[in-house]
Amino acid sequence: MERIGVFLCWCGANIASTVDVHQVVEWLRDVNGVAHAENYMYMCSDPGQELIKKAIREKNLTNVVVASCSPRMHEKTFRKAASLEGMNPYMVEIANVREQCSWVHQGDKDAATRKAFNIIMSTISKAKANNPLETIRVPITRRALVVGGGVAGMTAALELAEAGYYTALVERDDTLGGKMRRLSRTFPYHEDASAVIAPKIEELKANDNIKLYLRSDVTEVSGYVGNFQVTIETRPTEGEDGAPEVVTEEVGGIVLATGYDLYPVAAMSEYGGGKVPDVIDGLEFEELLKESLATGAPVKRPSDGKEVESVVFIQCSGSRDPEHHKPYCSRVCCLYTNKQATLLTQQNPGAKALISYMDIRTDCKLTEEYCQGNIEEKGLVYIRGRVSRLYREGDAVRVWTADTLTGEKLEIDADLVVLAMAIEPSVGAEQISKMFRAAVDTNGFLQESHIKLRPVESSTMGVYLAGAAQYPKDITDSVSQALATASKIQSMFASDELHQDPLVALVNPEVCAACGLCVPICPYGAREVDERARFSRVNEALCQGCGACVAICPNKACMLKNDTPMQVLNQIHTFLGKEEPAQ
Repeated sequence: MERIGVFLCWCGANIASTVDVHQVVEWLRDVNGVAHAENYMYMCSDPGQELIKKAIREKNLTNVVVASCSPRMHEKTFRKAASLEGMNPYMVEIANVREQCSWVHQGDKDAATRKAFNIIMSTISKAKANNPLETIRVPITRRALVVGGGVAGMTAALELAEAGYYTALVERDDTLGGKMRRLSRTFPYHEDASAVIAPKIEELKANDNIKLYLRSDVTEVSGYVGNFQVTIETRPTEGEDGAPEVVTEEVGGIVLATGYDLYPVAAMSEYGGGKVPDVIDGLEFEELLKESLATGAPVKRPSDGKEVESVVFIQCSGSRDPEHHKPYCSRVCCLYTNKQATLLTQQNPGAKALISYMDIRTDCKLTEEYCQGNIEEKGLVYIRGRVSRLYREGDAVRVWTADTLTGEKLEIDADLVVLAMAIEPSVGAEQISKMFRAAVDTNGFLQESHIKLRPVESSTMGVYLAGAAQYPKDITDSVSQALATASKIQSMFASDELHQDPLVALVNPEVCAACGLCVPICPYGAREVDERARFSRVNEALCQGCGACVAICPNKACMLKNDTPMQVLNQIHTFLGKEEPAQ
């Protein structure tokens, strides 16, 4: 026989000002199966929790129902309180009478009071059918994998390795450093990018805890948080014969730092589609600057080696153009274009730097001061307006544009045109997302689990995101995020095993027809059909209890623990029956 304790929270005035909490408690005391009912101003407070623990102890309660705010707020609080008195925490249920009652019925206290009673009765009907559950324990493999050898990937790998954990670093190219290797200087202090990244590369190569896979790709992923199996294929060195080397790494945590690529100049038909000489992208111009800074020679254009005397920089090339190209801002283009124009005037004294822009966005530390200072000190010319057309005219590239601030139409002949091309997900990012079951956003970037509260976690537990694989970002943000991912994995590795919520799916093998509909619908890859046993199995370490399999199962063989179809129907019938309190 159930002995249920019901605890109604006032939530200060949030509930008590709309719901007659004393009347509800009086009604509940006459309900069959309710052994104890009381109300208190703040059930989540220490005194409120003590009331719950005392009632469990003295009344020998089998279940607890707390009528309060959303379970997202304090469900864990009340479960912990109950467990301290020996009650299984999954025998605790929350009846939401704040968001679902008092806050939406403030004009009718009588109706709100009766609705609160019905919500609690509905929750009691569910609680009666609950079963004690045990936390799922998952052993952890204390080894990590980082995919991507750019600045974010290297930072994460080094941080994990220095903490004492074996880390496999997979890089598709034959060198480390990613796009940072191609940069001339970094803003705002004009540090030599190669000088900054080179020591980190050497430090990584010298670390005994890091296994480096160059010229390598991840080809297959299986397993789950704490226990992933990742197949890595390494190509022979260029010029060497032989088959690729294939190995499997067993790891517990993964960082995806696959970086970015630039939207191709060839896609910009309005700017010549890559066929006009001396129209290049920002990374190509970085390499021209890098050579100039290394040799002390002026910047020269690639077509004929002529010393550059005028350059037009075109911002938002492929960005912020939802009709034709990419809808989003690439975030760093305004900053690196200002830097490039500044370095050009340094290396080619007297050269003109004209920047065509829509808006100037400087959202990183010190960048507003940096950009404004360069405009004032270096004489950089900003023209607000989109370039409509460019083409070859004699020895120059002719640029048609207009200054929207003055209304003046302009034709400019330049030695070189530099396009600040949109940043887009790297080649292979889509395949990576599928293998690791990591969701992507509408633009193809890897998507975080929650943009505010879980910004470095992917949709797959144990898989984390770092760098521009998630969205366009500068070096500072990439490194910060990489350090965060390493910290998350270290936190996970600090325990011998993971403890996961047991409110997951289960299958009735006697009813399951092994149709397999639940396998592709599961967003977490937690389902597979056992062909020999002829029923579907649930990997409890992967299951997140979303219920997608329950909805699609035609035989009703799938259900969620402590949230079975019978419990749901009982809740609905109880609530719609509008059980009247005893008079």
